[in-house]
Amino acid sequence: MATKRPKDECSSTDKKKKKKSDKESREEPVELCAAVENDQVKRAVAEAWSRRTTYSHGDLELDCHPFPHCIFTNFISSQAFAENLQKELLELNFHEKSNDLYKFKQSDDLKKRTEPHIAGLRAALFGRFRSWLGEVLGVELEPTVDISCAKYEYTDVLLCHDDELEGRRVAFILYLVPPWQSSDGGTLDLYTTDSYLQPQSIVKSLVPSWNTLVLFEVSPVSFHQVSEVLSQDKCRLSLSGWFHGPSLERPPRHAVAPIQRNPHLPRDETVLLEWINPIYLDISYQEQIQEEFEDSSEIQLKGFLKVTYKNSFPPTQCYEAAALDSLPQCVSACWELLHSEAFFLLLSNFTGLRLHYLCPADDEEDDDEEKVKKQQDDGEATGSSNEPSSADASREKGVQPSTPLCCGEVRRWSRGGYTLLHDGEAARAEYALDLVLPFGCTGWQSEFGGFTCYVANEEDEELLTVYPEDNSLALVYRDKETLKFVKHVNHKSTSEPDGSSTCREFYDFSFVYYE
Repeated sequence: MATKRPKDECSSTDKKKKKKSDKESREEPVELCAAVENDQVKRAVAEAWSRRTTYSHGDLELDCHPFPHCIFTNFISSQAFAENLQKELLELNFHEKSNDLYKFKQSDDLKKRTEPHIAGLRAALFGRFRSWLGEVLGVELEPTVDISCAKYEYTDVLLCHDDELEGRRVAFILYLVPPWQSSDGGTLDLYTTDSYLQPQSIVKSLVPSWNTLVLFEVSPVSFHQVSEVLSQDKCRLSLSGWFHGPSLERPPRHAVAPIQRNPHLPRDETVLLEWINPIYLDISYQEQIQEEFEDSSEIQLKGFLKVTYKNSFPPTQCYEAAALDSLPQCVSACWELLHSEAFFLLLSNFTGLRLHYLCPADDEEDDDEEKVKKQQDDGEATGSSNEPSSADASREKGVQPSTPLCCGEVRRWSRGGYTLLHDGEAARAEYALDLVLPFGCTGWQSEFGGFTCYVANEEDEELLTVYPEDNSLALVYRDKETLKFVKHVNHKSTSEPDGSSTCREFYDFSFVYYE
């Protein structure tokens, strides 16, 4: 028996249609540059891309050095549309993003935003432009929408990376910036790669310009960066994202040779008496340090050395380790101190870690205490004790205690210096003790960067931050799931309040000790 639809259901359906119609009407249509609509240009770009040759036509330029990238000037045909798009983007909520690789502000995902010009451009990019790009590359790009907005302001940066992540095939950036010069920073720098497919040097820098879109294929050699923004009154606003599709084949990543580990040098306690602040050689104070370290697994010991050698370090580029055979005498002597057997024993006293055979293992401590008490009791009764130590007993049995090792560098930090989360050293051992001893950083401010951050593996949240402080020994005990990086040293480190520029830099000894 046929029935009529309930009135309420008709009303609900009509409302849904009306909502959908309203949403569609809010999507502002956009025309893209003529090169995208020209089939002849599309075929020429596809041929040049496949042959890795250059091509240009009107507002389009394709260059394949150091890797294929395409530049569209006047990408959006309507100036009014671009201006309205910029206004909508600037009204979005932005979130501070900061880790080892970058510092900038980013909007939420834009794939569901309903502002008319944002929605209109998104539809054009992931509609007919994606089809155009798929035909140029000769691949079927997926319908995934991946787009957001970024603001780079003074000292913001995105360091060298290749963009490779599962599913990403082509990266794009649309700039909506005020008049911009290379002196403002914020350039898109493209790198060549060496025979191991590692980034080598910057060979091309693209200055952001209004209504210009840059795209490139994500590949094992697509290394690039956004250089630090140097302008204090300009905002580098951009829309960016990825077109997804089958990833290009990637060869195995090159494994960088780790820093060589070495056992301690045979130096006795006289080297400590020469170098170390006497307060840190007091046994009772060492016990206090050990208690504090065992509670938090990190400590900073200020005024650690008797003398600070601020001006005797060799000039090294940032970040590069000094060649050990080129160290001045005082630096070489400090290097020897940090490698010495006496210093290994001192670190054992500071931390409770087994960095010397005289330091008992955890499971031996209770037994040793009982042995000492028994020896004392026996000694009171007999007047002497001939009980051999656990280390002596091991030697008599022909068992050699394991040898603690360390590796280290002398580093110089100045503007542009940084390290990333590629800490292979930590992964080579279950646990490690980091040591950092900075010099020449009096007046250094946290806003300059150059501080060491510890994070849990695959997490952005900082567990610990160690700021450079002159002649202050920092010790941090970590496991292989805890990684570290040195934050990018930015332009503020060279700027004075009066607008002048000065060269600020500092040095440090960076060591890792293994039980």
